[in-house]
Amino acid sequence: MFYVVLVTAKDRTEARHIGERLVEERLVACANVVPGVDSTYWWKGKVERASEALLLMKTSSEKLDRLISRVKELHSYEVPEVLALPIERGSPEYLKWLKESLE
Repeated sequence: MFYVVLVTAKDRTEARHIGERLVEERLVACANVVPGVDSTYWWKGKVERASEALLLMKTSSEKLDRLISRVKELHSYEVPEVLALPIERGSPEYLKWLKESLE
């Protein structure tokens, strides 16, 4: 099974750094950075707002636990967002590339 993993980062530079490291380590096949995400969230008893970058990555179930551990090691946040959404369907060619990229 494959997953799309969402991680917010403090800025584009941090998101790019995390994504590049995870691609180099073959924990993800692909990392996309979406800059300029406006976030509103509850943190330590109050509402916070921040401009962040969203990192979208693709991985396999076999690599997911290690990926989560590495994000925690590489990330500047005390509690980084790491959400894994299952990929239920996709183009056969892309899923084949995804599998081969993670081997």
